[in-house]
Amino acid sequence: MKKKIILAVIVLISIVVGGLATYLILNSRCSNELKPLPAQEKSEGLRGVYDIDKNINEKTIDNYLGRSDVVYRDVRMLEDTATWENKGGERDLTGFVEGFEVIPYAYLTEFPQEYIDQKKSENVTGLYTGKTLFRLDKDGNYVANYKESMSILETIFPKDKTIFLMCGAGGYANFTKKMLIALGWDASKIYNVGGFWNYDGKKAISTVVDGKKKCDFSKVPYHNIDFSRLTEIK
Repeated sequence: MKKKIILAVIVLISIVVGGLATYLILNSRCSNELKPLPAQEKSEGLRGVYDIDKNINEKTIDNYLGRSDVVYRDVRMLEDTATWENKGGERDLTGFVEGFEVIPYAYLTEFPQEYIDQKKSENVTGLYTGKTLFRLDKDGNYVANYKESMSILETIFPKDKTIFLMCGAGGYANFTKKMLIALGWDASKIYNVGGFWNYDGKKAISTVVDGKKKCDFSKVPYHNIDFSRLTEIK
């Protein structure tokens, strides 16, 4: 009888301790999620030119993952056409940060000519020139190429959420942020958190297969744009 009482007490204590631990973990996550994000602040130097945030970036992003009030977007291509290896980068998306979904900036709009010229001077050529949701007119305005362009953009980048943008080094993310702001998004809710090539956190998901120069893109949460199904504006 005494053994049964002791066993019952042990079970009860285990339940209470387990419940308390679960409560503390969940409460800690909720508290962290409800903490206000740091106000945007540009980094110094070239990173500032690309509008990479000083507080939320590749070094600190792990502290801001998993928030329900944020959407996480990596705007690289799965297989970039540009020669990024000439500048120490990568063409293939060899990895990404957990929680980020990939939607290529190159499919959203065309690259400004000055950016193409700049990259050429840095020995980076072959930037994507295929179909895009928007194009740039002579005054630098974004013009829809398809009737569905804006609705697609609003679905992928919801206006009621804060948006964290990442790419390889920060350039594509910078252009995506500029585009969204020009089309009506709230600038204060869009953060350029830098580039995966500089990420040294603990939440990286590799796509590389067996250490070879081959990637398994089935691991990537990917927003595909099937241009053949869209209604072109002529």
